[in-house]
Amino acid sequence: MTAPILQVDDLTLVRDGTVILDRVSWTVKRGHHWVILGANGSGKTSLIAALTGYLMPTRGEILLLGQRYGESDWRELRTRIGIVSSSVRQLMADTEPALYTVAGGRHAMIDYWGDPSASEKRAAAVLLDRVEAGHLAERPWGVLSQGERQRVLIARALMTRPRLLIFDEPCAGLDPVAREHFLQFMGRLSRQPAAPSMLLITHHVEEITACFSDALLLREGRVIAAGPVRSTLTSENLGRVFKARVRATRQRGRFRLEVLSRSLKAL
Repeated sequence: MTAPILQVDDLTLVRDGTVILDRVSWTVKRGHHWVILGANGSGKTSLIAALTGYLMPTRGEILLLGQRYGESDWRELRTRIGIVSSSVRQLMADTEPALYTVAGGRHAMIDYWGDPSASEKRAAAVLLDRVEAGHLAERPWGVLSQGERQRVLIARALMTRPRLLIFDEPCAGLDPVAREHFLQFMGRLSRQPAAPSMLLITHHVEEITACFSDALLLREGRVIAAGPVRSTLTSENLGRVFKARVRATRQRGRFRLEVLSRSLKAL
C-alpha cells in the first residue's frame, strides 16, 4: 500500500526528430491529487497518451501500480485508469440513455449495443448517484447539458474502479457558472471514501481548487517544477511556463494569474 500509484522516470518521446517529452520524471503517491499545467504544445496530451499506452516512449520507464510498461499487459492496466475527456464526449450516441453510457464503461465500449446485465445496471445506477446524477439515468445523451455530460462520463470512468482518474481539460465548453459547479463537485468527489487519485490537465490556473495537493508544470516537453501546489505555482514558475511576466495570487484557496507584459523569449 506504500507503493506509488504512478512513477515516471526519464520519460522521453521523440517523433520525426522532434522532442515532444524530454526526460520527464514524476511520482504520484496514493491520496495525492495532481494538476498538470502548461501552455498549448507543452506536452500535456502526449504525456497522458504515453501513460495510457497509446504512445510508445522513445526511452524511459513508466510504472503504474507497480507494473512496468513493456513487461505487463497495458491493455489490462489501462482499465485501472479512468479518463474524462472531450474526445470521448463527442463520440456518444445522442439517443443513448445515461445509464447505458455508464454501463458501457465496464467494457470500454462506445455506443453500447445490446442490454447491460442486471449487475451492470445496478453498478451504473450506484455510480450515477455517487456523482450526483442519479436523476439522469434514463435521460438520453443528446439532451444533457455539458455539465451533466461530464458527470455521466465520470461515472462511466469509475465503472472499472480505477486507481487513477484523469480529467483532460474537463471545463472546456462549460459556461462560468457550470464550470464553478463542476469544480465544486470535483472537490466533493476527492473527499469520498476510496476516491481514486485525480489528475487535472489544464492551462487555466483558475481551475485549480483546494482539493489538488500537487502540480506538475511543463514547458516544451520539460518539467519546470513538480511538487506541492504552494511551492510550484509561483509567479516565477508560471512565467517560465507561459513565457511571460506574470503575477500569481491565491485567495480563499483559488489562484489567479495576471499578465504584466507581453511574452518574453528570455524567460
